[in-house]
Amino acid sequence: MYFYTCLHAAVATRLAELRRDTERGDSPVPTAVIIFGLVAVAMAVTALALTKANNWMNAIPNNTAP
Repeated sequence: MYFYTCLHAAVATRLAELRRDTERGDSPVPTAVIIFGLVAVAMAVTALALTKANNWMNAIPNNTAP
C-alpha cells in the first residue's frame, strides 16, 4: 500500500507541475502546415523544371528517344 501512496503522490506532483508550466512550446499543427507548404512548393518547382527540360530536349533537331 505504501508503494501506491508514493506513486499517487509522485504522479499528482508531476501533473501539478505540468499544469503550472504554461509555456510548453509550439503546437505541432503550424509546423506540419509549414512542412506541407514547403513540400507543395518543392513539388511545383520540380514539375516546372521537368517540363522545361523535356521541352528543351524535344526542341533538339533529330531528337530520338533513348
